[in-house]
Amino acid sequence: MNDITMQIEGNIDILKGKLKKKYGSLTDDDLIYQKGMDDEFIGRLQTKLGKTKAEIRHEITKLLDS
Repeated sequence: MNDITMQIEGNIDILKGKLKKKYGSLTDDDLIYQKGMDDEFIGRLQTKLGKTKAEIRHEITKLLDS
């Protein structure tokens, strides 16, 4: 399990709230997360937000550190 997976799984509810607040265009369907499926979660965010995988990972880390 990598760092980003642990960050997402341990804080998914907080992360969802922060992502919705920052990106109002995200829907509940965009933010569906299943344990161990962080790549799928990040992929949906990439598609919706038009960012790279690295940018999404950085954004998640930044949001959870704030």
